[in-house]
Amino acid sequence: MGQGIAEMLAKNSLDVYMLEVSKDRLEHALHMIEVSLDKQIEKWAITSSEKKLILSRINAITEMEELADCELIIESITEDLDKKKEIFKQLDQVTSSDTILASNTSSLSLTEIASVTRSPERVIGLHFIHPVATIDMVEIVRGLKTSEATVDATKLFAEDVIQKKGVMVFESPGFVTTRLICLLINEALHVLEEGVATAEDIDNAMRVGYSFKYGPFQMADHFGLDSIQAALENMFRENGELKYRPSFVLKKMVRAGHLGVKAGEGFFKYDTDGDRI
Repeated sequence: MGQGIAEMLAKNSLDVYMLEVSKDRLEHALHMIEVSLDKQIEKWAITSSEKKLILSRINAITEMEELADCELIIESITEDLDKKKEIFKQLDQVTSSDTILASNTSSLSLTEIASVTRSPERVIGLHFIHPVATIDMVEIVRGLKTSEATVDATKLFAEDVIQKKGVMVFESPGFVTTRLICLLINEALHVLEEGVATAEDIDNAMRVGYSFKYGPFQMADHFGLDSIQAALENMFRENGELKYRPSFVLKKMVRAGHLGVKAGEGFFKYDTDGDRI
């Protein structure tokens, strides 16, 4: 998701500073962005010159202090509340009070994430949908202490700068899109678990029958099965309703390391470029 966001921002003529947990992960992210751009060249969507220009706007960095002068920072790490809070605590120390701190979390509490900062009014949610480049919508999630100025500036950024429809959401577990799509995926898992149909046939039924671009299992593979499980567990914990309890099949897949596209295998298999085999 971070790779997709960085690529999308650079395409919109913005200078992007991309920070990763290690140099290897950073190099891999840059490689995958280049692979994405090469595929677009093959489809005549962009030119080689445009690819070079986009890549020139993406600056790979290894120290958080290098983000000090950024106007907007978008965090997109794994769905782990403690890790996100630690990131925001560090960001709060290296940035000015004018910098907007946004999280791409799909289900966690913005209010709790903001609680570790000295200026919780500048913390907001920007939940992008995969694939970032082609989905023209982003959820703008307001925490309890998010200021009107932060909301207005973020909405302006979403709609005028990166040309996406900003859907305003008050903080709630799963927001709108994650809450609905995770329930669909979880129910598809129960259908699979009961032996009603294969993963391939369930996907085909939804893709062809209801014009979904991807079926629920291929969507889960792209989102990351560990992310789906984390979102469901958080919604189950917050709401206490059985419909949010993750399917046993999902838990088993995550334990086996079959996390989807990023692992090369989920419900389906994928090559190193993320294309389904």
